Amino acid sequence: MANLVIMESPTKAGTVKGYLGSGYKVVASTGHIRDLPKSTLGIDIDDDFKAKYINIRGKGPLIKELKKEAKNADKVYLATDPDREGEAIAWHLSTALDIPAEKIRRVTFNEITKKAVKAGIKAPRDIDMGLVNSQQARRLLDRIVGYKLSPFLWKTIKSGLSAGRVQSVATRIIVEREEEIRAFKPEEYWTIDVMLEGKNRGKVKAKFWGDASGKLELHSEDEAMKVVKAVDGKEFSVRSVKKAIRMKNPAPPFTTSTMQQEASRKLGFQSQKIMRVAQELYEGINLGTASGGVQGLITYMRTDSLRIADEAADAAREFIVGRYGEEFYPKERRIYKTKAGAQDAHEAIRPSNLAFEPEKIKKSLTQDQYRLYKLIWDRFMASQMASAELDTVTADIEAGGYIFRSSGYTVKFQGYMTLYEESEDYVAPNVADTDTPEKSVKLPKIEQGDVLKHDTTSPSRHFTEPPPRYNEASLVKFLEERGIGRPSTFATIITTIITRGYVVRDGKSLKPTELGEITTRLMVENFPKIVDYQFTAEMETELDEIANGVNTMSGVLRGFYDEFSAALEHAEQTVEKGAYAPPVEETDMICEKCGARMVVKNGRYGKFAACPNYPTCKNTKPLTQDGGAVEEKVVETDMVCEKCGSPMVMRTGRYGNFYACSRYPECKNTKQIAKEIGVSCPLCGAPIVVKKGKSKSVFYSCSRYPECEFSSWDVPTSEKCPSCGAMLYKKKGKEQLICKTEGCGYKRDTESEPNE
Repeated sequence: MANLVIMESPTKAGTVKGYLGSGYKVVASTGHIRDLPKSTLGIDIDDDFKAKYINIRGKGPLIKELKKEAKNADKVYLATDPDREGEAIAWHLSTALDIPAEKIRRVTFNEITKKAVKAGIKAPRDIDMGLVNSQQARRLLDRIVGYKLSPFLWKTIKSGLSAGRVQSVATRIIVEREEEIRAFKPEEYWTIDVMLEGKNRGKVKAKFWGDASGKLELHSEDEAMKVVKAVDGKEFSVRSVKKAIRMKNPAPPFTTSTMQQEASRKLGFQSQKIMRVAQELYEGINLGTASGGVQGLITYMRTDSLRIADEAADAAREFIVGRYGEEFYPKERRIYKTKAGAQDAHEAIRPSNLAFEPEKIKKSLTQDQYRLYKLIWDRFMASQMASAELDTVTADIEAGGYIFRSSGYTVKFQGYMTLYEESEDYVAPNVADTDTPEKSVKLPKIEQGDVLKHDTTSPSRHFTEPPPRYNEASLVKFLEERGIGRPSTFATIITTIITRGYVVRDGKSLKPTELGEITTRLMVENFPKIVDYQFTAEMETELDEIANGVNTMSGVLRGFYDEFSAALEHAEQTVEKGAYAPPVEETDMICEKCGARMVVKNGRYGKFAACPNYPTCKNTKPLTQDGGAVEEKVVETDMVCEKCGSPMVMRTGRYGNFYACSRYPECKNTKQIAKEIGVSCPLCGAPIVVKKGKSKSVFYSCSRYPECEFSSWDVPTSEKCPSCGAMLYKKKGKEQLICKTEGCGYKRDTESEPNE
């Protein structure tokens, strides 16, 4: 074999194999093959922070096979993702597989198209150790915080908690917004609308603006009624009319963070889902033989850049002029400036081939893939189009010494708005903004000096509202604006703080839990620098400096560790055990075994009532979702206990209903009631249920089992494998989806990178 190409994803490997031909063998590493050990810190602090990497458990056979393939190849192309994480994986592969330096060729593909893949293969380079060390530094920083700080949380709050460097900052952001909301005091304000009529009986709605001295705000009923009385019966004359044409420019093409924000607002997708679907579009979708088989539909989805390749811009111009006409293309090509500090290694996110219009390939995409692809397509095309033109008019109307303002606009030329319009964040309503023109409001013909007939006056009382809770879109925006984390990690950050129980979803909003608030208070009081916004942003800058060769990995780690370890040592000496423990929540239930008042505990399956004398008394009771006692129900059945011959009854337990002998607890025979998981059996279509085996371990089977033989230890899901279309399973104890079809080998992590 002459050439071996190693990629991360089996799906992407299959796509690239079709482009390179028989001279290349393309295989996949399925992500990282080495990492820090889970059982120990894995970092030698005294030996210049040397990392002790080990092969990831379960990847031994894969590594052995890859090593064999690399040994037999003349050249080994390491074609992992074109970012720091991908660069680190390439370095780990070269080390773990013992690939001689003269064989290694590092290649990257900004898009998975035949042209881009062949161009990438022709332009190999060395592994960029600046990028590798930047990724390593981030990983080691997160490991140090996670492994050193977590035991302190166990001692001071409760066991089982874990800490994260950037995740702690994200939790603080959400907690502080909740504190703002609690501390908010509504303020009264008033608005006054008047309905007027022009010469030609055209209606004009105007809002109170102020007086001759400037804009005024009305904070009480007395102030509002003073204005109402002053204008009652007075002449309303047009003081000024201003007309203008306003140009509205399109938004730039997507970066990772703006894609996450817009897909969250417009499509209602969660950040993790956005990145997963974008990954699928990037790696390749089978469009059928007529469209060239498997095709990568978008450029690389982890990018800060707004740069667009000349070839793509030219293709966009040709498409726009051909579809909409010359007037829909600007006089000069649009070039967007990437913000300072952004990583400009890749283009903005755009369609890789404009021949694949969303509607034309819709049948080949899932609904989620289509919706996100169309959003990316529309945003990119609109970014290259002409500006919209708006006819605006603002009229100031005076009566009784006060000014009322009427303003609006109509669209004169749609421009890019014929295809796409950017959504905006929700802003809590406060004092009414009378300076913002209303869309599609066309005022009747009025001129300066006209006297308008007064129809009605409508004063209204309002109260200012607190700032809204963060949702995923607004949190991502905040993180990006403050330089906290990287856009490629935002989805993982949000998923992590929810998984750890520091934050919950309340509808589309993110709300801190009591645990999140207590942990944040501990961090602010004892480790203020770790959760400081500016410090976290500066750490990102230092990681960039490592990538650019301006700083060193050991220098950044030493600078962080010395201060962190001193703060940790001081906290361990001064903070008492249980100092931040959550208050005990008592119930109205009395333990029938020992007489103590039962307390609320959090378990794997939610809240339950437990005896406070545990472990002496191990009595527990189930609770409803709102914290009330579950009513004990005993329902007779037609079943007979096979152990003693007594009737079986259905009882209610912590985990739901179950069958038990009516002589329980004298006879302890019980049977579970299988619970459906909302997924259909791939063999017969019947519901899949969850069951417990003899060792009390959970497994899944068809509800018709044993007539239908389907069963699985891994969790069946409703997701389909993008490679072969079979069912995907979630590995127990791992954030990973796998395909079990023989010969397929598709795997996908549900989190984009490891976290402490």
